[in-house]
Amino acid sequence: MDLSYGEDAERFRGEVRSFLKEAWQPGGARGAELAELIRAFRRRATDQGYLYRAIPRQYGGSQQPVDVVRAQVIREEFSKARAPMEVGGNGMSMLVPTLLERGTDEQKDLFLRKTIEGDYVWGQGYSEPGSGSDLASVRTRAELSPDGSKWIINGQKIWTSQGGYATHMFMLVRTEPDAPKHDGITYLLLDLNQPGVTRRPIRQMTGEGGRNTFYEFFFDNAETPVSLQVGERGKGWYVSRTTLKHERATIGSADGLGRQFSKLVELAQEMGRSKDPIVRDRLAQIEGAVMAHRYTSFRLFSCNAAGEDPGPVQLMMKLLLTETGHEIALLAQELIGEAGLTEPAGAGSGQTNMARGPNKWLDQIMGSLGNSIAGGASNIQRNIIGERGLGLPRDLALSAEK
Repeated sequence: MDLSYGEDAERFRGEVRSFLKEAWQPGGARGAELAELIRAFRRRATDQGYLYRAIPRQYGGSQQPVDVVRAQVIREEFSKARAPMEVGGNGMSMLVPTLLERGTDEQKDLFLRKTIEGDYVWGQGYSEPGSGSDLASVRTRAELSPDGSKWIINGQKIWTSQGGYATHMFMLVRTEPDAPKHDGITYLLLDLNQPGVTRRPIRQMTGEGGRNTFYEFFFDNAETPVSLQVGERGKGWYVSRTTLKHERATIGSADGLGRQFSKLVELAQEMGRSKDPIVRDRLAQIEGAVMAHRYTSFRLFSCNAAGEDPGPVQLMMKLLLTETGHEIALLAQELIGEAGLTEPAGAGSGQTNMARGPNKWLDQIMGSLGNSIAGGASNIQRNIIGERGLGLPRDLALSAEK
């Protein structure tokens, strides 16, 4: 197996390293000063063609040809230099690629540049108290104003990440109540800074609250122009699948899974359990799944670089990451034992990442099931693999009757 990138890629790596050595020197900057340094650095890196490569220049990107090898080199070198990559969050990872595929020119002009600059922060308005993985059952409704220029929105959304400081929301609403549930949904963009929107933090079981927690939103005759409807009226379900595709791609990180496993091994050593044959057997099983995920990511990378279709295996990456991450959390919980019964450090204070020793695993353990919901629940993902990847019928019982 040849895992080298080739001479051209290595020459390009040297260029990226030289740029980073000269351009990224944050020193001891903090707060507003650091934020401005990051903003200026991202602009320079974009001008050099290193960031926002898929975004046209007219919208603030660098508009580079698709080159997965160069993109990987950039990620590696920026990571080594601890240099800022693109702005994170729902806007960059989900909305921007959705607008590039589905949005109008007006929508791209209004939102792309301000989103990648970090001026607009996007919340995701999909889940509702009675509609989680089954997004087609959303009940938040939107009706046209008498003059047909605006959508009037009423209802509730929940589990919105970045909700405490989001400026806008992309959301699914029901506009055709009598249509089949998949066909009566419309995809809207909404300014959250208006009287018809109320946001409220959801206190988590760790006691944490505040800026970085989930929020719920209430809409009471909130308004958005019809021009901010993405795709056709009643076809929002199909637009949302574009967004979910990009969310799943963001979740499925081989590097993150590898780091989690390395920390799990360190935990076993720290707790004096690294030579326990049962623990070693569990670690070996988990490492096998981690390596399968990593080497499959190499295969996907190679296929993309060669312009080849990797087949249905690409549908399985997010599910494998979810299952393996949960196994890591279960073993960590067993290793720390009664320490898992203590309250995480900083609970109730709005502060995170304060824990030390075994206690630092508590957030990971409690949140290990999060990825089984984010980007579509695992059972939904299994349906996708079966139907789209393996060609299985949607309902075996109904198929048998026919």
